[in-house]
Amino acid sequence: MDSTRRRMLGAIAGSLSVVAAGCLGGDDAGDAPDGVPQRIHEYVHTTQGYEESIPDRTGQSELRVAVGAGTGGLAFDPVVARIDAGTTVVWEWTGRGSTHNVVSDDGSDFSFESARHAEAGTTFEQPFDEPGIALYVCTPHRAQSMFGALDVV
Repeated sequence: MDSTRRRMLGAIAGSLSVVAAGCLGGDDAGDAPDGVPQRIHEYVHTTQGYEESIPDRTGQSELRVAVGAGTGGLAFDPVVARIDAGTTVVWEWTGRGSTHNVVSDDGSDFSFESARHAEAGTTFEQPFDEPGIALYVCTPHRAQSMFGALDVV
């Protein structure tokens, strides 16, 4: 086989492997399970503790979310929840997993940001007065997929 033909076949094989790798990537969230908004599913699908369902916490005036839950203290609990408009969410630090914060992320319908804390019992409150989707992250642990979301109805 001449060298030009070998180079061409090598280039084709390399291109096919790139295409195949793109098709086999593991970051695709796929379709959301019934009852979970697609935007929430796509945001939290790699998050520790996400069970591909959304707990219904409507009918409550307050929702408490643990900050520093899960293995290594690198999760929110609950990861996702459905709440009524008018509900106040209280994030409470567990003291596990080092320093955390709670910050609305790109694609969120709401804007909020806590300071960074590590001490157990620290709280941050945010009222959600309008319907929408809240997507939030612990910025020091973004790489560990410490994400959370709320479906405000």
